[in-house]
Amino acid sequence: MTFRVILERDPDTGDYSAACPELPGCASAGETEEEARANMREAIELYLAPEEVDLPENAKLLEVTVG
Repeated sequence: MTFRVILERDPDTGDYSAACPELPGCASAGETEEEARANMREAIELYLAPEEVDLPENAKLLEVTVG
């Protein structure tokens, strides 16, 4: 799956910030563009990682593949 990432360089510090518009709150940063890209990849993976879910007795947990 491919996501768009907005990468910005801070003119004062020279560091980079990255954000994924499709995943609200998913953002990262790095001292170099390469570091910011790698950190953003990790942030997206963590954002999308499944978490433990408590289900009611009459519920099922299903998986859906997109893309």
